[in-house]
Amino acid sequence: MIEVRQLTTHPQFVEAVRLQQAIWGFEDIELLPVRLFVVATKVGGHAFGAYDSGRMIGFCLAIPGLKGGGKYYLHSHMLGVLPAYRNAGVGRMLKLAQRQEALGRGIELIEWTFDPLEIKNAYFNMERLGAVVRRYVLNQYGTTSSHLHGGLPTDRCVAEWWIGSPRVEATINGLPFERNPTEARISVPGNIADIRSSDNARAREIQQKVSREFLDHFGKGLAVIGFERTPEAGTYLLGKWESN
Repeated sequence: MIEVRQLTTHPQFVEAVRLQQAIWGFEDIELLPVRLFVVATKVGGHAFGAYDSGRMIGFCLAIPGLKGGGKYYLHSHMLGVLPAYRNAGVGRMLKLAQRQEALGRGIELIEWTFDPLEIKNAYFNMERLGAVVRRYVLNQYGTTSSHLHGGLPTDRCVAEWWIGSPRVEATINGLPFERNPTEARISVPGNIADIRSSDNARAREIQQKVSREFLDHFGKGLAVIGFERTPEAGTYLLGKWESN
């Protein structure tokens, strides 16, 4: 039985730091330290851990953010799950815990970044949570030591999760909702993980192509409003979308 608990104590934060090492293989300089967990949970952010028989197997951390005009939101800075549990719905459990806690405080928006080449994550964000994307950031975190990043620049999409919206309510409950028409598509090869590990130059070419397409379409006012997967490719669906 996997359960999710809010993290509040120093030993819990220490365990979350250890999980970062196990999941991403970061060097020490790139780990989020215990102090950040402490501060984040005291100034308006939150942290959650997923446990299996008392052992932490996943975690997430969000920090408070402020938009122009004084609009408060949460930035979900990190979410990780041990490899053995990545198809067990643990990530969704953590995100729903984040949503429930944020709604209880009257927060409307949670944001996070994700690698557009990680098509499994993209599908999860768009089709399982109901997030949308309107921004693309080049090399957000610089080149990291994680083997999962393959030495590529950390280009990132910014997911917007309007947690009280009809779109999100319908998506997380598996209900249909009306989508705007698709006006553009951006495809990523289905075997991108193999390409990234075996042919870094080719992976970089794909990343650059995807980056140009995102920046072009976002510059025209389009947003990612859906995602399709086939064995051959993962495809971002772009169309018009108005924020809440």
